[in-house]
Amino acid sequence: MELRHLRYFVAVAEERNFTRAAQRLHIAQPPLSRQIQQLEEILGVQLFERNSRPLKLTETGKFFYSHAVQLIAQTNDLESMTRRVGNIERSLSVGFVGSTLYGMLPKIIRRFRDENKSVELSLHEMSTMDQLRALKDGRIDIGFGRIRHEDANIRRVILREEKMIVALPVGHPLSVSKPVLSLRDLIYETLIVFPKTPRPSYADQVLSAFQERALTPRRIYEVRELQIALGLVAAGEGISVVPSSVYGLKRDDVSYMELDDPTLTSPIIMSMRAMDESRDIREMLALIYRLYEEERIPYSVRTDKME
Repeated sequence: MELRHLRYFVAVAEERNFTRAAQRLHIAQPPLSRQIQQLEEILGVQLFERNSRPLKLTETGKFFYSHAVQLIAQTNDLESMTRRVGNIERSLSVGFVGSTLYGMLPKIIRRFRDENKSVELSLHEMSTMDQLRALKDGRIDIGFGRIRHEDANIRRVILREEKMIVALPVGHPLSVSKPVLSLRDLIYETLIVFPKTPRPSYADQVLSAFQERALTPRRIYEVRELQIALGLVAAGEGISVVPSSVYGLKRDDVSYMELDDPTLTSPIIMSMRAMDESRDIREMLALIYRLYEEERIPYSVRTDKME
């Protein structure tokens, strides 16, 4: 059995159609069918129910698929890491969600570049879920996001839990009536959440916080990104629950207030391929912890690896 057999099998299993799988692989359909038949002969089992439309995996095929996907991912990891080790001029691609730009990420990137001048570092804005796909595809090496998501091929480090705060229009009655707010204080307001897509996202963390406390906001307004949410808050269209790093956006038309529940937090999570223990990644993580200590920012030293 060869690696190409696994790649061909996974394509057919995911497309559930030989024609579409052949197009995805950029090969003709007859050779693909022969390769799958050859694989079944090597294994001595039937992987597909041939008479089903669309094509279905047998129980044996489902077992083989789950392991084939992991083997292909590990092979991609090995290729990416080997190329990096062999490169004299090193490169590091970093994915990030937009809201992390208002915290420590810019300072982390500047310091890393200053201390690692031989590394070509590139940045790519993408959602947490897109980061996981890009890590497995080898398009990025590190991701900074906020969503907890299980994936056996990804190692995650929860760097810290960032407090949630409330953004209100300047002069809003809530900003003068109480020193701190609770989520219950917000249910009669229009709650502006972000991002609208893709999901799951930070928006779901905010909505879950209300649901867990059996609270329902009067109206929910979904927008594309944080800056739009703050613009609408400034215009008096509603309020928004935002990460506390937004304090750094000094706006004259928006005020910020603390929430009274210390469990209302959003994690900052660094993700990487499960087997990737390259020097650049270790140095990035060590640098982050040094900066947190310099800035006296509470942080977690915890690896969240999904088995």
